[in-house]
Amino acid sequence: MFKARLPLWAGLALLLTGAILTLLSIFSPGQPTSQEHLIPTAGPTASPRPLLETPTCSLPSFVKPPEISILWEGKPRWGVGVAIGPISKYNIKLLRLGWYLDWTARADPPRPEGIEYVQMVRLRGGKLNPKPEEIARIAELNPGSLWLIGNEPDVKWQDNVKPALYAKLYHQAYKTIKSADPTAKVGIGGVSQPTPLRLKYIESILEAYKAQFGEKMPIDVWNIHNFILREERGSWGVDIPPGIREDRGELYEIDDSGNIEAFRRQILNFRRWMAEHYFQNYPLIVSEYGIPMPEDYGFPPERVITFLRSTFEFFLTAADPTIGYPADGYRLVQRWCWYSLDDVTYPTGRLFNPETGTLTVVGEGWVNIVKLFVGQARR
Repeated sequence: MFKARLPLWAGLALLLTGAILTLLSIFSPGQPTSQEHLIPTAGPTASPRPLLETPTCSLPSFVKPPEISILWEGKPRWGVGVAIGPISKYNIKLLRLGWYLDWTARADPPRPEGIEYVQMVRLRGGKLNPKPEEIARIAELNPGSLWLIGNEPDVKWQDNVKPALYAKLYHQAYKTIKSADPTAKVGIGGVSQPTPLRLKYIESILEAYKAQFGEKMPIDVWNIHNFILREERGSWGVDIPPGIREDRGELYEIDDSGNIEAFRRQILNFRRWMAEHYFQNYPLIVSEYGIPMPEDYGFPPERVITFLRSTFEFFLTAADPTIGYPADGYRLVQRWCWYSLDDVTYPTGRLFNPETGTLTVVGEGWVNIVKLFVGQARR
C-alpha cells in the first residue's frame, strides 16, 4: 500500500515544534510536572461515581451572614489564576476581576482594567525562583505588592519542600522583599487543602522557623488553596506532604471534588485553627480553588457553575465573631482566586477558551454570578 512521505523540511519542522511544546510544558509556571497523579485513571479501582447534583447546605448556626461586601481594599474580592495567558488577550472586563496571579513574579505584569497582580516566589529544587537579586528588583518596581512564597509546597509535583527547608527559604524571601519594599505584604505559600494532615505540615513549618530564627514566623497574609482531593501515599490526589510520616489523610473520592459541604468545612476548620494559634487578626485569602476533575467524571458545566455560585455565596457571607477577621466584619475569607482563566491541562473550570479567546459555558456562568452579587451589594 502506498504511504505518503513528508519532505525532510516538514519532518524537521514537526520535530522542532514538538520540542518547543515540550519545553513550554516543562517551564510553564503554573503547570504540573510529568510525575503528577492528581486525577485518577478511570478503571476498576478508580471509576467516576454516577453524576450527582452538587449538594447545598446552610451555614452552621453560629455563622452570621453580614451584608454583602464585594470590595477588599477598593477592588473586587475575587480573582483568577492565569495558566496560559497573557491575561490581556481576553475580554476580562466581563469578569469584573479584582486580582490575578500566574504563579511567578514579574517586573512589569499586565494590569488590564486596573486589576492587581499578585507576585509569587517559587521554591522548586529547594531554592528561590526568581533569585534574591531579581526578587528585590521586582519588589522595588512594584511597591505595595502582595507576595506569596511558594505554590503548594506540600505537594511533591509542585514546589515540594520539607518544613525545615520551607522555613529557611521563607525567611530569605521575606527579608529580601521587605528590605527592597517595606510596604510589601508577604503571605505563606498556599497548601493544596487545609486538612488536618496539611495543618500538621504548616505547624511543622512554624516550629522549624522558631527553632532556626528564634522568633515567630512573620506572616502578613494567611493563604491556602481549597481543593478537595485524596490524601494517600502513592494514590491519586495530592498524596502526602514532604516530611510527614503518615500514609493517609482525608480519603476523598472523585465526586468530592465538587462537594460544597467539604469545601465549607475546610475553610471553617482552618479559620478555627487560625484563631487557636493566635492568627485570628490576620486576613485570609484562598489563592486557588476549583474542580480539576474532567467533565466526563461527573462535572458538566452546569454542575461546575452551581459549585462556583455556592462558593461565592459562602465567601461573601460566611462570618463568625469567634474566628473571623475582625477588620472585615468577622468574615472568614477576604479574597479568593478561581482556577482557572484558561488552562488546558485541567479545563473543566476554565472561563475562557485559550484557542478562540471566547468565554466558555462556565465563563458565561461566572459573568451571571458576578452580576447577581454586584446587584445585591448595591441594594
